[in-house]
Amino acid sequence: MKKTVAISSHNSNNNTMPSGKKRWSWLVISVLGLVLLSMLVPLAFILGLPHSIGSVTEQRSSTSRKGPAVDTSFNKGGLSSRVDGLLKNLGPTLPKDRRNSVTKAENKTTGFAAPKQMIKPPQKTHNGGSSADGPKKVEAIGESEKTCELKFGSYCLWRQQHREKMKDFIVKKMKDQLYVARAYYPSIAKLPALDHLSQEIKQNIQEFERILSESSSDTDLPPQVEKKLQKMEMTITKAKSATVDCNNVDKKLRQLVDLTEDEANFHMKQSAFLYQLAVQTTPKSLHCLSMRLTVEYFKTSPADANQSEDLLNPELHHFVMFSNNVLASSVVINSTVMNSKASGKQVFHVLTDKQSFFSMKMWFITETYKDATVQVLNIEDLNLKSHLFSHFSMPQELRFSFSSASESRTEYISVFSHLHYALPHIFPTLKKIVVLDDDIVVQRDLSALWSLDLDGKVIGASKFCAVKLAALKSYMGKENYDAESCTWMSGLNVIDLVQWRKRDVTKMYQSLVQQRPSEATTLGATMLTFQGLLVALDDTWVLSGMGHNYSITYEAIKKAAVLHFNGNMKPWLELGIPTYKVHWRKFLNKDNHFLTDCNVNP
Repeated sequence: MKKTVAISSHNSNNNTMPSGKKRWSWLVISVLGLVLLSMLVPLAFILGLPHSIGSVTEQRSSTSRKGPAVDTSFNKGGLSSRVDGLLKNLGPTLPKDRRNSVTKAENKTTGFAAPKQMIKPPQKTHNGGSSADGPKKVEAIGESEKTCELKFGSYCLWRQQHREKMKDFIVKKMKDQLYVARAYYPSIAKLPALDHLSQEIKQNIQEFERILSESSSDTDLPPQVEKKLQKMEMTITKAKSATVDCNNVDKKLRQLVDLTEDEANFHMKQSAFLYQLAVQTTPKSLHCLSMRLTVEYFKTSPADANQSEDLLNPELHHFVMFSNNVLASSVVINSTVMNSKASGKQVFHVLTDKQSFFSMKMWFITETYKDATVQVLNIEDLNLKSHLFSHFSMPQELRFSFSSASESRTEYISVFSHLHYALPHIFPTLKKIVVLDDDIVVQRDLSALWSLDLDGKVIGASKFCAVKLAALKSYMGKENYDAESCTWMSGLNVIDLVQWRKRDVTKMYQSLVQQRPSEATTLGATMLTFQGLLVALDDTWVLSGMGHNYSITYEAIKKAAVLHFNGNMKPWLELGIPTYKVHWRKFLNKDNHFLTDCNVNP
C-alpha cells in the first residue's frame, strides 16, 4: 500500500500530495534547519564557550556563564584514585592552592595585562606571603619543608636533598612559549577573521607537544629547533597584537594554572607513595642475597659449630637482636666486635623468623667475628606459650608530627615488639643482657654496660625528651602516669633479667595489652610497663635520628658510642642519607662472594 503524509495547506483542500511536491517540502525543511544551525553555532561562540587543545587534536567543551570548566579528569579516577587510597596512612593530602589573582610575574610571562577591576593587587601577610583578599595564610606546595615533612615524613627531606636545578634553557623556553600559546588559542579560535592565525597557533602547539614528549633535555632536541622557537615567538607576537576578549584569555590562563597545580599535587602524592613503598620493601639485591644463602645452606648442609657451653654461660656478655635482615645484623655484630677490647667474652643471639633462619645460619657459619660467638635462633622453634609470642615481630617505629604556631617537627620513636617480653623465657639461665636493634652501628667498646648499676630497676635505656608522655595520651589509656615524663627508645637497652622475673614484667605487659585496641597496644603498654623501672643512659651512649634527620653534626656523630638509624632512611637502602651511610658501610664485608654475586652495594 502506498503511504501518504498529511500536511496543512492554504492553497489546496486535498490531504494528499504528489510525490514530487513531497520531496520539495523535505528539501525546504532541511535547508531551513541548516540555516537555523548556522545561526546558532556563531551565537554559541559569541556567548563564550571555551576551546581547549588536546595533545594531538582540538577539543571543545561547553560551559555555563559562571566560568570555564576545568578539566581535572587526570586526577578523578584511575591511578590517581588508587594513589589517594594508598596514601591515607601518610596523613592528609597537600592543600590545593587555587590562585585568586594573576601576579606580575605571570603577566610578564604571557605579555597580557588583565582588566584592573578583575585583579586585586597582592598584599603582604603576617607570615611573609601574599594574598589578593587580605591577610590570609596561603601555603603553596614546596613552600615550607617543615609542613611537607609533617604530611609526608622523610620523603620531603630526601626530596630537598636530591632536588636538581633546571639546566636545559631551550626546553624551559619551549614550555613557557607553549604555556602562552595555549592561553591565547581559545580566544583567537573564536574569531572567524583570524582563522589563518588560529590554524598557525594550533600547528605550533602540536609541534611543540610532539617535541617535548620525546625530549626532556636540550641534548634530546631535534636539529633546527631554534627555527621552531622563532616561528612560535612570531606567532605569539601576532596573537598578542590581535584584538581579543581579555576576559577569555584570563580565564584560560587561570585554567592552565589550576591544571598545572593539580598535576603537580598529583605527582607529589604519587612520588611520596613510591618513596614509602621503596623504604618498606626489601631491595632486590638483599632478596637475592637471602635466596642465595638459603640455597647454599641446603646444598652444603654445614655443621653448626656454635653448640658450646658459652651460649648459656651467664658470666659472659650476651647481646640479643631481633632481625630478618642478614646484612643489617652482620654490620651490628661486626661493629660491636671490632670496637671491643675482649671479643672472646661476647655472645650474640640473633632471633629471626623461619623464612630468614637458613640464610642467617649460612651467613654466620661462613663469616667470623674475631673470637665472638654467634647463635641464630628460629623464634617459631622455641614453642613459646603465649599467643603474643607466636609470631615473629621486629621492633616497631612510630612517626609523630607536631604542628603549632611555635613549632613544626616530625619525630620517630622505636619501641619493643611483643617478642621482647619473652626474653626471660627464651634465656632462662641468663642474668643480664644487652638488646640491640639491627639499625645501629657501634663505635665504642660496650663493656662498661655490664658494670652499669641499675639500682634495682629492670632496664637501662636512652630517654627521648623530644616527645613527652603527654603527647601520647591517646595511647596511654586511663592509667595514672606522669604526663611530663620523657619517652624512651629501643636501639641499645640493658636488661636485668633477674629483676624482670622478680617483678614479673611480662605479666604486667600482657595485662596492659589486653586493655588496649590493636593500634595502641605496643606503644602505650610499653611506656606504662616500665614506669619507675627504667634507668636513663648517659646522652653520649646513643645518637638517634640518623635515618631521618639531615642536620646532625659530625662532632655529635664522633662523640656517640652508638649511632641509631631510626627513621625511614635506613643505611642499607639507596634512599639512605649518603653522609651518614659511610659510618655503616665501613663495617660491611664487601669481599664476601655472596655480596658480589647479588650486586649488593648499598
